[in-house]
Amino acid sequence: MAESLRGTLASRYHLLRPLGSGGMGTVWLARDSVLDREVAIKELRLPDGLGERERAELIARVMREAEVTARVRHPGIVALHDVLLQDGRPWIVMELLHGHDLARQITAYGPMPYRQVADLGARLIEALSATHAAGVQHRDVKPGNVFLSADGRVLLTDFGIARPADQRSITEAGLLVGSPGFIAPERLAGEPGGPAADLWSLAATLYTAVEGVAPYQGSHSEVIRATLTQAPRPPVLAGPLGPVLTRMMARDPAARPDAAAALALLRQVADGGTPDLGARRGLVIEPPRRRARWWYAAGAVAVAGVAAAVAVAFSVGADEPSRGPVHRVSPTFNSAVDLCRALPPEEVRRMLGAPAQARPGEASCQWAVKGAGIALSAETDSDTPEPWALDTASAHTLLEGLRRQYASGPRDLDWIWYEIGLDRRSQAIESAARDVPDAADEAFAVDLTTPEGKAQATVVYFRLGDLVARLQYADLDAESPAGLRDRAVAAAASAAEGLRGLA
Repeated sequence: MAESLRGTLASRYHLLRPLGSGGMGTVWLARDSVLDREVAIKELRLPDGLGERERAELIARVMREAEVTARVRHPGIVALHDVLLQDGRPWIVMELLHGHDLARQITAYGPMPYRQVADLGARLIEALSATHAAGVQHRDVKPGNVFLSADGRVLLTDFGIARPADQRSITEAGLLVGSPGFIAPERLAGEPGGPAADLWSLAATLYTAVEGVAPYQGSHSEVIRATLTQAPRPPVLAGPLGPVLTRMMARDPAARPDAAAALALLRQVADGGTPDLGARRGLVIEPPRRRARWWYAAGAVAVAGVAAAVAVAFSVGADEPSRGPVHRVSPTFNSAVDLCRALPPEEVRRMLGAPAQARPGEASCQWAVKGAGIALSAETDSDTPEPWALDTASAHTLLEGLRRQYASGPRDLDWIWYEIGLDRRSQAIESAARDVPDAADEAFAVDLTTPEGKAQATVVYFRLGDLVARLQYADLDAESPAGLRDRAVAAAASAAEGLRGLA
């Protein structure tokens, strides 16, 4: 650690510990002794071997970030408090945010409900509009630069490559500025871009949030080539948000809605409406048939770190699910059932090693003791408001889609489950989906282990008639992943039998 990091910056900022690091530097937790508050301070990282010109350019980029961020005052833009030069390096003092970025949200929790994503998009358009009104382009809108704060705010961060519209780039000619997959086609083609390019990047970000995967896949060169020549894969989980994102990601900037029109579209989707994008001029909005629920609440709970149970990250694969045998006539669920009644208390006690009180939620139930827990929830797709409103065909399609998302593995993720004592994010390895032929009409399981291979949890998705359910069973003292998986599958089969009696 550099000598300056052992003391104080500018005689007032006491560096406490690093919060994270990225390509341009490290963000530190610090205390401002003058105002007696905690702040975040970004330290520029200078790669070894830089010449004076390159060093000056990097420093100029960070100073530009400070200038741009200070210029724009908006609840959706991270607030800048101070900027320093010490030891020949710039340090940017910002408000301290609690939460995590959208990229981590997607990795940890998978695809987000389309109405929640539309709400996020509307907030971000308002923040982008504030930057554009100040003559500033962000130029690097992507999931990693969208911050979900524990207080419910959604903020744009990292203006390190943003620039005023009237300022020439100080980046060397030919250097790609931005993140492939989130750079608008016109900027890839060498044009300077503008507000429409930021909106394209926002749409790619929202696409990633609702689909769980970026719109273009492959190496950087493959992604760049596809962005320039192909439309993104049509969204499959986005519901009425899908056509909005497709229009916002049109390769021709003139074919995209402007910020005001895009904001109206996203708000209508967030409120439960279905925008009609058939006409080139004007927008026709179908009103929602029912009062919208506040979808963002679930996301805000996850951001605050108080979710009842962990949700596991999704990945995309191509394997098709196999169907398990149907042992009897499948039930039909026409109305909500109490999931807490699906598992008898003696079964819960046997699995957890101690009695546990059922904790009901909306279409869910949880049982937890220290070191172990069971969470059962009913799932639905993006087109069906309630899990009890699926038909058998749509339930089968939903389970197939879920299994495809889990088909490729293993992969890294972070997970947390406060109620069982896992109160800090822990690294885990997620296995590929495994068929479970006898748990219900059809089912698959996914294991979570530590990087060292120690069992942590198993998630079982299963279909029973027209209902899709998710059971997660964690035992932090389990001896083997296979043994824990067998118990989770047995619990899923028991829950399916209990649900059969409740239909």
